Amino acid sequence: MSNPNRMPWVDTAKGLSIILVVMMYSAYNTGEYTGGVGFLHYVIGFATPFRMPEFFLISGLFLSQVIDRPWRRYVDRRVVHYLYFYVLWAVISIGLKIGIFSGDPAGMLHDLAMAVVQPYGVLWFIYMLAVFGIAIRVLRELRVPHWIVISLAAALQMWAPKPDSYALEQFAAYFVFFYLGFVLAPLIFRLVEWTQARPAIAVAGLLAWALVNGLLVYSPGYAMQPVGMQMGLAAWPPLHLSLAVAGAVALCVAGGFLSKFASMEWLRWLGEHSLVVYVAFTIPMSIFRGVMLASGLLTDTGMLSLAVLLVSVISPVVLYFIVQRVGFGTFLFERPAWAHFDRPTAAKASSEPMTRQAREAA
Repeated sequence: MSNPNRMPWVDTAKGLSIILVVMMYSAYNTGEYTGGVGFLHYVIGFATPFRMPEFFLISGLFLSQVIDRPWRRYVDRRVVHYLYFYVLWAVISIGLKIGIFSGDPAGMLHDLAMAVVQPYGVLWFIYMLAVFGIAIRVLRELRVPHWIVISLAAALQMWAPKPDSYALEQFAAYFVFFYLGFVLAPLIFRLVEWTQARPAIAVAGLLAWALVNGLLVYSPGYAMQPVGMQMGLAAWPPLHLSLAVAGAVALCVAGGFLSKFASMEWLRWLGEHSLVVYVAFTIPMSIFRGVMLASGLLTDTGMLSLAVLLVSVISPVVLYFIVQRVGFGTFLFERPAWAHFDRPTAAKASSEPMTRQAREAA
């Protein structure tokens, strides 16, 4: 059942986003070990311009509702919330992969220390959400005009610097989309509401966008590789930025259209619990892929990528339901009272699941 405090189309769009993110890692992780390219590589290639920008843009849509709260409460909801899950799952991931599977305690300690200053693995997204939350609040306090922030952030994104710091690299690549979600939220909400009332126009617009996006991504010069791809004309920085914003808005419209169908309730639920999937999918992904390749049961890059995708999405959901049923391990997906910076609200917030705590921080 849909949470009445949430907007179904937002969660449906997040559901599409988390599938695309897991699909990318599933396809490229499989391609790295098989040395081949499967059909999912081409699907994710189409989404290359907007796959992560959409996640950041939608994460900024509700920021205006909390941006002016007292610093203590703001930091608790927009910074500490994400850092708790980042630290927890970084420790779990590094401990399992480096400490146990690789048997390298020294390497484990090194990676744990580095994870403080450099976002670790796929958890970089959660790390950057905390950084973006602080950055926008500081800019708000300094009363920097939106047009200046957007101009500088867009210039950074098109420049695409490659500093030694992975955090700075990701900041340059994605801050503009988070900020645009914050600034353009009223316009995006109105657009989605308008298209929801006009499904024929929504479908026609999405088809036109998909055609243009696909043609520009797969225009002459593109190259598909087992790990990653080189886009065609879409790689030109100003066009890449434009396609990223257009694709992010298109997924919001698609979320609005799909949320009207009862058959898409699973996608809405997945979006509502997207952070559950995001923090926990890499472990079953690696284990399942390794078992399949070692056994020789499934070696085709395309089919193995699809199987890895399904296992990677479903496994965290199963774990979530098990935790909810047995009542043990809830700290994996719920922030306990001691992890709240805003102590007066800790008792109330700690009784709410991670995804419900995040409705103000989404």
